Amino acid sequence: MPLLEVKDLRVWFPVHGGLLRRKVGEIKAVDGVSFTIEPGQTVGLVGESGSGKTTVGRALLKLGPATSGEVYFEGRNILPLNERQFRPLRRQMQMIFQDPFGSLNPRLTCGSIIGEALTTHFKEMTATQRRARISDLLTQVGLKPEMASRYPHEFSGGQRQRIGIARALAVEPKFIVCDEAVSALDVSVQAQIVNLLMDLQEKLGIAYLFIAHDLAVVQHISDHVLVMHHGRIVESASSDAIYSRPQHEYTKTLLAAVPQLA
Repeated sequence: MPLLEVKDLRVWFPVHGGLLRRKVGEIKAVDGVSFTIEPGQTVGLVGESGSGKTTVGRALLKLGPATSGEVYFEGRNILPLNERQFRPLRRQMQMIFQDPFGSLNPRLTCGSIIGEALTTHFKEMTATQRRARISDLLTQVGLKPEMASRYPHEFSGGQRQRIGIARALAVEPKFIVCDEAVSALDVSVQAQIVNLLMDLQEKLGIAYLFIAHDLAVVQHISDHVLVMHHGRIVESASSDAIYSRPQHEYTKTLLAAVPQLA
């Protein structure tokens, strides 16, 4: 059974106009998207800005509304669930955000940022156990345990993204949406973060939906690739096939835009 199965997902936003601000149309941000993700698999979702990639990721985690469709997590359709019903599943499904600067609370220390998730989802954990878990998580993502007392502004962009990864890992998820998780970082740091994600996946068996517009990064990390254009998936194939034998003209256009070494 797939870990995640998406069936005909639609996310349409109303457009209002006129003096009375009546609904005059709809923006079909996501228009009939279907795919599956197996346990421990990385599926890449690529497309230009505005293609609907992030909207898909947010809808899967119920961080944004879905107009229609079905999203099955471990065989259970999560879209009809209210927040109380979904809360036990939320720790199984996490997100790493694009902006490592804006996604961390500047008023909290690194340890407090990670510890919030532990306090919420593991209420039986003692303060000593929580500190030990935070130290272990920082070590897993390549940071030093003593950094727990520092604030976000004291870290580089790559280090902040590592904190975001540690926060997502804190609740032991089975599935993580990586929403442009490396696009705001320097190229050398991007490679470090991608390799970290792959190492964590091998160790912990996490499945990823890796959202990006950089096809070179997606090729490196993904088992399967979905190409999204104007709210629809226009091509779906293994990572090797989509780069060596692209079928859709839009995919060929994206590949042609990837910089090549002279």
